[in-house]
Amino acid sequence: GKISMVYGAKGVNYSVVTACATATHAIGEAFRAIKYGHLDACIAGGAEAPITRIALAGFNNMTALTRETDPKTASVPFDARRSGFVIGEGGAIVILESLETAQARGANIIAELAGYGATADAYHITSPDPEGEGAAMSMKLAMQEAGIEPSAVDYINAHGTSTPLNDKYETIAIKKAMGDAARTVAISSTKSMTGHLLGAAGAVEAIASALATRDGIIPPTIGYAQPDPDCDLDYVPNQARKATVRYVLSNSLGFGGHNGTLCIKKWEGQ
Repeated sequence: GKISMVYGAKGVNYSVVTACATATHAIGEAFRAIKYGHLDACIAGGAEAPITRIALAGFNNMTALTRETDPKTASVPFDARRSGFVIGEGGAIVILESLETAQARGANIIAELAGYGATADAYHITSPDPEGEGAAMSMKLAMQEAGIEPSAVDYINAHGTSTPLNDKYETIAIKKAMGDAARTVAISSTKSMTGHLLGAAGAVEAIASALATRDGIIPPTIGYAQPDPDCDLDYVPNQARKATVRYVLSNSLGFGGHNGTLCIKKWEGQ
């Protein structure tokens, strides 16, 4: 409510609560509201400040947090040494608007949001589905709405939490969603640099994905040193990569089986 009061925004005003997929779902639902004519523009994103005793105790009791004490090896998504995530704090907001509204006000357009997928694992409160079906379907739905085939995707910003289960099962899901293209698409986890911002993660990662399309730079997975046989795709290890990036999938896979994927397209208009 506070943001609407400050900016005089009188459209729909509500909070999405889907654990680690919250910000991705918030952006996706705002996208749909604009696409179907309910809004011209929307402020969407997420923020989280979970570094509290009760949150740390809860995640630690779930054995979700890293066991490493060296910051260089604490958050190492897709690496064989990974033991859990590094909890982080932060927030990010995007301004979504119809193309007509953006052009009418002379907006600096960063990227297009082309598709959105959202599914449930219906499996377990903390463990992802070992078959990766829900996450795979989320990616497929986002690509379907964007009207593209897997071969058109240049980069996947993975959920990539650095937990033993997530990274293994997300790799399985990517293979199911992408087919043969899974072997050639660039994948990285920016959580290797930010830690896991929980409900805010999807917004930060959507912005990283949008900037990848604009700047032609794919962010790396830092700290990657020991390959895991179960995680055998291209995770852009340790160094950013220059590339033409037209389409990105940004994944958020939350506890409770909440899956969300944004398909972000390079802005090529005038």
